[in-house]
Amino acid sequence: MTTLLIGIAGGTGSGKTTLAARITESIPGHAALIQQDWYYHDRSGISEAEREAINYDEPAAIDNQRLADDLLQLKRGIAADCPQYDFGTHTRARELRRIEPCRVVVVEGILLFAVEALRSVFDLRIFVDTDDDIRLMRRIRRDIVERERDIGSVENQYFGSVRPMHVLHVAPSRRFAHLIVPEGGENAEALDVIVGRLKYLIGA
Repeated sequence: MTTLLIGIAGGTGSGKTTLAARITESIPGHAALIQQDWYYHDRSGISEAEREAINYDEPAAIDNQRLADDLLQLKRGIAADCPQYDFGTHTRARELRRIEPCRVVVVEGILLFAVEALRSVFDLRIFVDTDDDIRLMRRIRRDIVERERDIGSVENQYFGSVRPMHVLHVAPSRRFAHLIVPEGGENAEALDVIVGRLKYLIGA
C-alpha cells in the first residue's frame, strides 16, 4: 500500500485545519489526520511562569523530528503512536493517539514547511493563504472559546510572538508549497480539485 503524505500549512486562523478535516472526511476509510500541534515539547519540568514565557510559534517549540519520523513510519506501513498536547497546561497528555497506516495521511500545522527535514517528507505541500484580519479574528475566537484564555493573554501572545514569527517563519515557507489555496476550507472549488485528484491517485 502506497501512502500519500499531504502537508497543509498557513498562518494561524487561515483555515488550514478546516481544509485538512474536509479533505480527510471526503475520503472516508482511506485517510487519517495528524496535527503538528500534537508535537509541542512537554513543559511539565518547568514552572507555570516559565511556560507562559516560551515562544510557542517558532519551529524549536515543536518536536518536528519525531513528527517526521512518525510520518515516515506510516509511509512504511507501520502504525504511529502520536503524542497529545494539553494547551491549558503546556504539557503532554499521558495517552497517545494511534494512527493506523492508510492511503492518505493529511497533516496540518503553521510550521510544517519551515523545517526542511519535515517538509521534505510530504508528497504534496499546500499553503493556505488568508487575509491577516480574518486570521486574527479567528485566532481570538479560538483562544477565548476553545482554550479558555482571556483577551489580554491572547493580545500579548499575538504581538509578542505569533505575528513576528508568522513574518519570520510561516509566510516565507509559502514558497515551498506546490499549491496555494486562498481561504482554506471555505474554498469549495479548490477542495473539489484536491479531493478529486487524491481519489484518482488512490483509486477510490
